[in-house]
Amino acid sequence: MKKIGLIGGMSFESSVHYYERINKQVNEKAGGLTSAEMLIYNVNFSEIRKLMLNNKWDEIGEELARIAKTLEKAGADYIAIATNTMHKLADHVQSKIEIPLIHIADCVADKCKKQNIKKVGLIGTKYTMVEDFLKKRLEDKGLEITTPRIENEIKEIDRIIFEELCKGTIKEKSKDYYIKIINKMVKENNIEGIIFGCTEIEMLIKKDELNIPVFDTTQCHIDALVDYCLEKK
Repeated sequence: MKKIGLIGGMSFESSVHYYERINKQVNEKAGGLTSAEMLIYNVNFSEIRKLMLNNKWDEIGEELARIAKTLEKAGADYIAIATNTMHKLADHVQSKIEIPLIHIADCVADKCKKQNIKKVGLIGTKYTMVEDFLKKRLEDKGLEITTPRIENEIKEIDRIIFEELCKGTIKEKSKDYYIKIINKMVKENNIEGIIFGCTEIEMLIKKDELNIPVFDTTQCHIDALVDYCLEKK
């Protein structure tokens, strides 16, 4: 069994899902009393968020690289960042460690390919929707990516994530808003599936509430991490 080094806390709500599901899936596959060997570094997201709002990404990158190095020295065989947005810094983190960083976009692209889906919508934080760090990685894997383009829509999707979902708050009107945006992308862009490009969105919308395939980055990432843990990858 390989040891997971998990950088969590961004937010802790989604990190709980990582811990619980990784252990559950490892146990289901390996049987008995087996659980995953895992090292978790849970950051204080409040401090990270302040740096984000002040556009101090270099400082965040150095902090995440330091954490990854700490996990590596503690015996982790590979690193996972339990959030989409911080994959903006994934290449920098990988450059500072000797062990692999399992990129969340690669895990999602693999799932899309298995279902033979290429035209995919992507929603997440404003960083994920506006910048190219996730989109380009997905496009390099052969996917056609569509994101919301209207500024007010981007702001509201982002607000719901940070002001509600990161705090564990689920509102029906927020769910309806997300579903409206996704259905609009289906109608206007002919998307064949939707990527939940934020690890908290799965808390708001269930797969059976949409009429197209859903690719939840949290679960895609977890599935891959379990395979690495059990040395199937």
